[in-house]
Amino acid sequence: MAYTTIKKPSDYFNTKLYTGTATSAGNTQAITGVGFQPDWVWIKNRGGSYQHVLYDAVRGVNKEVRSSQDIAEVDSGANGYLSGFDSDGFTTNAGTNEGNHVNNTGDNYASWNWLANGTGSANTDGSINSTVSANTTSGFSIVKYTGNETSGATVGHGLSTTPKMIIIKNRNSTDDWVVYHESLGNTQSIRLNLTNAAATTAASFNNTSPTSSVFTLGDWTAVNGSSMIAYCFAEKTGYSKFGSYTGNGSTDGTFVYTGFKPAFVMVKRSSGTDNWMITDNKRSSSGGNNVIDRRILPNISNAEYTNTSPMDILSNGFKHRDGDDINNASGSTYIYMAFAEQPLIGDNPATAR
Repeated sequence: MAYTTIKKPSDYFNTKLYTGTATSAGNTQAITGVGFQPDWVWIKNRGGSYQHVLYDAVRGVNKEVRSSQDIAEVDSGANGYLSGFDSDGFTTNAGTNEGNHVNNTGDNYASWNWLANGTGSANTDGSINSTVSANTTSGFSIVKYTGNETSGATVGHGLSTTPKMIIIKNRNSTDDWVVYHESLGNTQSIRLNLTNAAATTAASFNNTSPTSSVFTLGDWTAVNGSSMIAYCFAEKTGYSKFGSYTGNGSTDGTFVYTGFKPAFVMVKRSSGTDNWMITDNKRSSSGGNNVIDRRILPNISNAEYTNTSPMDILSNGFKHRDGDDINNASGSTYIYMAFAEQPLIGDNPATAR
């Protein structure tokens, strides 16, 4: 078996849990232990009905988009909810409004952190110029561009290999989040902020698959409007996987092979209506060991909830332990993205932790 080129996945992706400390506006807290200076930070208050808030180094630390809403980007300025990307994490701030999103005293938070390549640089590979922060080792890039609402326009992503998944948001409008996933093909897209099944439309990606240098857009303002941000993911053996599976509706559920022990899994039923779901290796009632039973839903603001036995994390993939529609309905098709805790070493069969 070939060894992965990424021997320590936590150098590129890491989940960091923390507890808020701010009692009033302007109180900050340095969150350390991420292991690198993150370029994309996704935060959710685990205990309250607060929105998912996403920050990146290309747009700037004070600029927030929300996976659980279709609203335009929020520029929170000097009193922003996040005030810095640091060498080992990030700094939170209780802003003058809605500080509960990132740093309310006593509240528990989950943050998911990815490494790209800083604030980005100019990319002219597409017919639309872009600013790209790309990590070609881990297959992740942040892409900022200004759309032209013209079908067939292309945008450079900087990965030097073909993306398997692209998540796009119009920063200036109330357009939905739009997701390309290779398993759905180039004629379909799905919305990150909604429960909808995948829909067939040329307006998203012009019925054209991404290449190793660019992705192609339709004329819809949700992907090709005035001010856009895209998060692009290429698959890297032993570190990331983007695929699909069919549910079986059983407590002896579908096993999904990834080739590594997952640290993060996000799932969506693409053939029917249901929420997106995030599980990770840090949040479970057993302290991070199997069964991984705590779920966060990225398309809505609901608090984290515990399901009796949703998932086992194994050395080479994940296995569902219930028949819930959200992740394992019989005959339903699901798409997923997964990142590694550690690569699969040797030829041993999957074992639960």
